[in-house]
Amino acid sequence: MADLIAPAARPANPRFSSGPCAKLPGFTLDMLADAPLGRSHRAAVGKAKLKEAIDLTREILGVPADYRIGIVPASDTGAVEMALWSLLGARPVEMLAWESFGDGWVTDVVKQLKLDAKVQKAGYGEIVDFTTVDFDRDVVFTWNGTTSGVRVPNGDAIPANRAGLTICDATSAAFAMDLPWGKLDVTTFSWQKVLGGEGGHGVLILSPRAVERLESYTPAWPLPKIFRMTKGGKLIEGIFTGETINTPSMLCVEDYLVALKWAKSIGGLKGLIARSEGNAKAIADFIADRDWIANLAVDPATASCTSVCLKFTDARIKDGAAFAKAVAKRLEKEGVALDAGAYRDAPPGLRIWCGATVETADVAALMPWVEFAFAAEISALTEAA
Repeated sequence: MADLIAPAARPANPRFSSGPCAKLPGFTLDMLADAPLGRSHRAAVGKAKLKEAIDLTREILGVPADYRIGIVPASDTGAVEMALWSLLGARPVEMLAWESFGDGWVTDVVKQLKLDAKVQKAGYGEIVDFTTVDFDRDVVFTWNGTTSGVRVPNGDAIPANRAGLTICDATSAAFAMDLPWGKLDVTTFSWQKVLGGEGGHGVLILSPRAVERLESYTPAWPLPKIFRMTKGGKLIEGIFTGETINTPSMLCVEDYLVALKWAKSIGGLKGLIARSEGNAKAIADFIADRDWIANLAVDPATASCTSVCLKFTDARIKDGAAFAKAVAKRLEKEGVALDAGAYRDAPPGLRIWCGATVETADVAALMPWVEFAFAAEISALTEAA
């Protein structure tokens, strides 16, 4: 191990966490100086900021004009739960899961709402075959598996004339992937992912078909106030114009606005996608000719461009979990990658966030350090043996 030479270059920003994610390049707290701190979010200034955030979200993501966009509490989880508890039960349900968070939605629907749902699961690194899905049911799925590094490649298998609703957790896909809005009835995300916003707030996007369901169907179970989106059988429109259900942090809203304006300045959605894809390519190019590391995604067409998950494939590794943790710990000790270990429920390995706020130069500088850390841990194994 003494013969190993550490790489000369280092990432300028070692933050590769998959949420909360790296702030936008050049971020400083001074950028938030216009936040209306100490003001009510129901005052004119607060409502104006919230509406601006909604309008910019629509513009950058290309959300159709007749879709509603709301800022809701409790991050992406809160947005998904609002949809599940408010919309499901009207018709049969099909749950699709291929990673930890998708499994969590299965648990909520089957064990908490106690619906007799059809459940399809795929292992980490794979996704469910969408051609086998019955879209006359309400279908719940994640677009990008944050903990498994795989994504739905496109919406081609989702029929436009489906009878059921599609409920899509897109938290690590929004702003980095081209979402087919005509195929999605409910879409959720948190701005702490691709745009590097602060945690705690979610975004809920509803198609006209989802709104129709809300206004025509009353669930059999009681709904907590925080989940209610209708009153007297009509949608509470204020939620989708900036009148949030509970008190938002105006500092976090300002942070989101700064990120949205940055996104617009680099070319909007196309620019964001290009940055994420470029980051993921830097990893793909590096591992392509190395036989000790591989992408967890089985099919390259489904490999994520945001939460890139890697596995170690060297036959000398007997305890994969211990080895992967040692590599991640070494990367953190060297100060070149913080929070880059695989998710606790996922197969052992690394998870490197490649969303749009990460610089490709930092990803490229990190990869030789991954090789260095791998070699150091292999050397330690050899010496121990």
